Amino acid sequence: MNIFNLHKGTAPLLVSVPHDGTALPEAIAARLTDSARRVPDTDWHVARLYAVARELGASMIVPRYSRYVIDLNRPEDDVSLYPGQNTTGLCPTVQFTGEPVYRDGEAPTQDEIAQRVHTFWRPYHAALRGELERLRAEHGRVVLWEGHSIKGELPFLFDGRLPDLNLGTAGGDSCAPALQRRLEAVLAAQDGYDTIVNGRFRGGYITRHYGDPDNGIDAVQLEISQRTYMDEDSFEYDEAKATALQAVLRRLLKAAVRNEE
Repeated sequence: MNIFNLHKGTAPLLVSVPHDGTALPEAIAARLTDSARRVPDTDWHVARLYAVARELGASMIVPRYSRYVIDLNRPEDDVSLYPGQNTTGLCPTVQFTGEPVYRDGEAPTQDEIAQRVHTFWRPYHAALRGELERLRAEHGRVVLWEGHSIKGELPFLFDGRLPDLNLGTAGGDSCAPALQRRLEAVLAAQDGYDTIVNGRFRGGYITRHYGDPDNGIDAVQLEISQRTYMDEDSFEYDEAKATALQAVLRRLLKAAVRNEE
């Protein structure tokens, strides 16, 4: 089963876009509500946005299947990443709007969730881990860049309007301080987008779990508000907006792989 595509690059940079997938196995799709079958909580077009990373020599891992099959950025034991806040889990049963994902009585059982972990989650993480280890062995250090996007206003999940660019480093724990300073400098030098560091999105499971700066792995998450590059209602890509955003992404990625401390 083709559950992800891994492009192996030459730079000390791996871009992971764990919510880019849209595919649904027929047996799962048949159990979803009409609204959920549109997979609205996809990080739409994020792999397309990060084509600039491949131009810089980065590796990239892109899943085929929707987060409604399994959320690759949640721990396999499904412990909440945001205690006390509304969120969605390993095999989501609610959408970002609070609406149900499944028809009544059709949510996955614990046995089914365990099978999805085995079939989808573990192979993705094994490939991600293997590519990190390959790049670290070759370069001495590697940056894991978590690419995400989300609708800019979702009252079920957070109050008000999200900033355009939400940088997360697990409060500084997932990457070297010098790397975070370089990224903050890039954000401060541009005036096209409003930004925040370690706000609502501090980094999900992948950032928190794999980030190990003391041992040569820096992990960073960037959550992008979708209004900056697409139409949030139709999900259509906006080429002009995306091109402008890609210029900033390119500067961030170049800063991420600089070796100066």
